[in-house]
Amino acid sequence: MATLVRRNQDHGWLPLFFNDFFKDDWRVGTSVNNAVPAINVKETDKAFCVEVAAAGMTKDDFNVNIDEDNDLVITVEKKTENKDENKETRYLRREFSYSKFKQTMVLPENVNKDKIDAKVENGVLYINLPKFSENEIQKKQRSIAVS
Repeated sequence: MATLVRRNQDHGWLPLFFNDFFKDDWRVGTSVNNAVPAINVKETDKAFCVEVAAAGMTKDDFNVNIDEDNDLVITVEKKTENKDENKETRYLRREFSYSKFKQTMVLPENVNKDKIDAKVENGVLYINLPKFSENEIQKKQRSIAVS
């Protein structure tokens, strides 16, 4: 049985080093939100389904593609700026928000990459990864005549 596998991300050595000792607490209070959304992966006879928790995100915040290694790459990027139009005050502190997430998943050989689709619904990104049918697998296989 083939399964989806997460690929290690290029975070550099610093976060990995500190994760072991401080359980990622060293990032508390930074202006960039690098929280990793929860991901579910389900399998049926006909497809895999990847679910990414993405509260507050819209379909325009996502980029889902297949990279040069034929891996599934999910990227989320959200920028928000809180604006206050009151001209009688000056800012002592102004909040900016930036969230970015990237996840790469190795796809099994039985996923039909041409029929992958995705949608955002109720704060969850759903990615449908249909499997090849038995007929499609047999069509892909061919004998090579030896002369």
